[in-house]
Amino acid sequence: MSLPRSVENTNIVTDAIVVPTGGSGRLIIGLELLDAGKAERLFISGVHSEVTFSSIVHEKDAHLVSCCIDLGKNAIDTHQNALESAAWMKQNGYTSLRLVTGSYHMPRAMLEFNQAMPNITLISHPTFPTHVKISEWWHYRGTTGLLASEYAKYVLALFRTTFGFTS
Repeated sequence: MSLPRSVENTNIVTDAIVVPTGGSGRLIIGLELLDAGKAERLFISGVHSEVTFSSIVHEKDAHLVSCCIDLGKNAIDTHQNALESAAWMKQNGYTSLRLVTGSYHMPRAMLEFNQAMPNITLISHPTFPTHVKISEWWHYRGTTGLLASEYAKYVLALFRTTFGFTS
């Protein structure tokens, strides 16, 4: 498992952009990509049931709400984000998506999303939160803990997907 160090495939246009909630900066980048025409719609997966558009979308992006943004409120983890997103993709007849999540989370997210949507073209679009110090991570207790936790979750997801333990 290696972590992405840059964003690749920046010019590819997909049917959709999916942003799982949970990490800083993801939504802003997802909205920027949508506004730049990199996809038709944006799906925000794992939104708390009490959250509204106005509480997460800034006024400058309000024009995108009615035409182009959907909220998914049924997921509480990455596996469920993938399942919720797969159902949304199928409902909309989409065949490609750009997944926006933190670089530290991307390997596991891609694993989960590929498992949930084997026939969908997935483009990774990692974000690089400033509080996650990938270079010399061993010097930063918070980053070390985050990467260790993410690696453990990745191994469990890999085991589950390899041996068919799906829900």
